[in-house]
Amino acid sequence: MRKTKIYFEEYLSIRSLVDSISNQLEEHHSKHMHCKAGCDLCCMDYNIFPVEFYAILNSLKEKDIKPETLISTTDEQCIFLNNHRCAIYRDRPIICRTHGLPLLFMNDNGEWELSACELNFTEFDFAQFSQENTFPQDKFNSKLFTLNKRFIHDFEVGEHGEFDLISLKRLMNYL
Repeated sequence: MRKTKIYFEEYLSIRSLVDSISNQLEEHHSKHMHCKAGCDLCCMDYNIFPVEFYAILNSLKEKDIKPETLISTTDEQCIFLNNHRCAIYRDRPIICRTHGLPLLFMNDNGEWELSACELNFTEFDFAQFSQENTFPQDKFNSKLFTLNKRFIHDFEVGEHGEFDLISLKRLMNYL
């Protein structure tokens, strides 16, 4: 467990940087952001890297948090969404921390693509987006992938490959 703690600390460092950039972007785009408590259009059952999955699990166990979950959801909906609120908000995955923001990433064709919530930026000229006012999703996906690769290499159980992703809802199997 001591070995995994190092990876969890590095994950939390990445997550902290994501939060910092996200907060700056939220402030910068505040007049276009309509995200608020109760908005759950983005809340899906995401698949995340094992290092993130186990870091979240570790945090929830340390805090002895057993979140109430939805009993019946669609396969796509996040089970941690309860009455339009995230039951694991403080420990939510990185992808959830960037929702609503304009995300810049490279698509499968090697071209830069911009993604933004359909409820935000309804009166915004998309030509005004730049690297300075969008979230660099690929940069953080690369950091997370590299950390996960090292984590998988050293992980005691050895049941995951470096490209494996784990459904968020599987957290409930361990809590």
